[in-house]
Amino acid sequence: MKAIKVEKTASRGIVIGKAFRVEKPSLKINFGTIEEQDIPKEIKRYESAVFNAEAELEVLAKTNKIFEAHLEMVKDITLYEGVISKIQEEKQKAESALEATAAEFIQIFENMDDEYMRERAADIKDIKYRLMCGLQGVKDNVFEDITEKVILIAEDLTPSDTACLNLNYILGFITQEGGVTSHVSIMAKGLGIPALVGVQGILSKVDKDDTIILDAGEGTILINPDEDTISKYQELQKEQLKKQAELAKVNHLPAITKDGKNISLCANVGNIKDIKKALEYRIDGVGLFRSEFLYMENTHFPTEEEQFEVYKEAAQLCGKELTIRTLDIGGDKALSYYEFEKEDNPFLGWRAIRISLELKDMFKTQLRAILRASAFGIIRIMFPMIISLEELRRSKALLEECKDELRKQMISCDHNIEVGMMIETPASVILAEDFAQEVDFFSIGTNDLTQYLLAVDRGNKKISNMYNSFHPSVIRSIHTVIMAGHKNNIKVGMCGEFASDENAVKLLVGLGLDEFSMSASEVLNVKYMIRNTSFDDAQDLAARACDMQTIQEVYEVLNVKK
Repeated sequence: MKAIKVEKTASRGIVIGKAFRVEKPSLKINFGTIEEQDIPKEIKRYESAVFNAEAELEVLAKTNKIFEAHLEMVKDITLYEGVISKIQEEKQKAESALEATAAEFIQIFENMDDEYMRERAADIKDIKYRLMCGLQGVKDNVFEDITEKVILIAEDLTPSDTACLNLNYILGFITQEGGVTSHVSIMAKGLGIPALVGVQGILSKVDKDDTIILDAGEGTILINPDEDTISKYQELQKEQLKKQAELAKVNHLPAITKDGKNISLCANVGNIKDIKKALEYRIDGVGLFRSEFLYMENTHFPTEEEQFEVYKEAAQLCGKELTIRTLDIGGDKALSYYEFEKEDNPFLGWRAIRISLELKDMFKTQLRAILRASAFGIIRIMFPMIISLEELRRSKALLEECKDELRKQMISCDHNIEVGMMIETPASVILAEDFAQEVDFFSIGTNDLTQYLLAVDRGNKKISNMYNSFHPSVIRSIHTVIMAGHKNNIKVGMCGEFASDENAVKLLVGLGLDEFSMSASEVLNVKYMIRNTSFDDAQDLAARACDMQTIQEVYEVLNVKK
């Protein structure tokens, strides 16, 4: 029996079954150049592939909303012009031009600091593969041979892949690539299918028809286990089903501790579709609406009217508090229609509020759209990456300018709209008390805060093991921010991944966190834990954790098994 231990759990659960290795047909790309007279032929080949891809996606989009976005991407004039330009000006074959253009788009997404945004590169890869298959006449469905229940083992799985699957035969997923916000992760969570992603070398360790035990909750993969081990995990499966039944019972109940402490549970979303899904979990609101998707999935800076319509629909649909984060984009996550200067260290560069304050017209367009939408629901505005009172005050001053403009135009808006800020840098932690006197709420972004506090690039595999939000400096910083917020009578939320970490829930409750915002699929588990927690006990636990000097000591206090 072989055992593999991994950390990237995409969707919890235990399953036992045969392995099915996904092996896609290889596509060969000719990087040679063409003659002048061949240019029209290559353009026609590419346009034919696009036409066929659009036809396929039109059908898929009717039953799967993921493909609506793919259809828009295939139609995107920027992608089309990029490929055609390389064929005409660089005399590349269609395959080579597509490969190079898609690589540029993929790099834009993969260099983003937001993990959810980084994983959107998979959508571009999927579209590229679809178009490449069209160019080379490859239409093989690698999933046709699945006729029994299996655990799928793949390098990665794209939306197109999963659209071809008969999910009645899929017990679980294990992928070599991808992150916890990748397409397969999101899909697995939505369907309740156990999944582990980013399992390096898994394809070389598993053969077809090997028996697999996948414990996605513990991050364990057992290959060809003995009968005793199988029996043990079958019992664990039964316990898991009982737990799922218990979670379902709390869906309609509030997140309140055993001794009466109320906690808000909200969702992180990127679009209208995400909100619709989140509402199924009886959320208390949207703690983070990532507005950058309106910019990333466009061929131009979105107009005031375009943004207003989206924010208005989101507010009406949500029906509760909707927190919109203003544009959080930067030198590490570019736009296809705006040229950013190359930066040696984009994580410390021109990004987020720094861009907004410099591109004032763009910023005011967004603020006006949000304000107009605030007449149709309960909206809050949140500024990202604030490190100084000067930045905060300049941002608020521009917001007031927009209010005055709308007032003069007789356009309705909430003139008392709440304004908050992200806490995601050491500077914002140190100045938390000063900031708390000038905003209505804080939201702690633990993904960036951990990275900046520890000076650890979370995308760097060599030091990824050093990235840990249980580090004493991170926990004490969270405590500092919550104390500063409560001292000034403002609420403090958290929208980073740490908010849904089951090992951190009791700690965060004890530290006094008012609002947990997370992927909607995690809400039930966090709610269940809160309802089975005593606030008094959690406070004692948090006090002890804040006194610890090492990560291991924090783990011991929290009873985390690592």
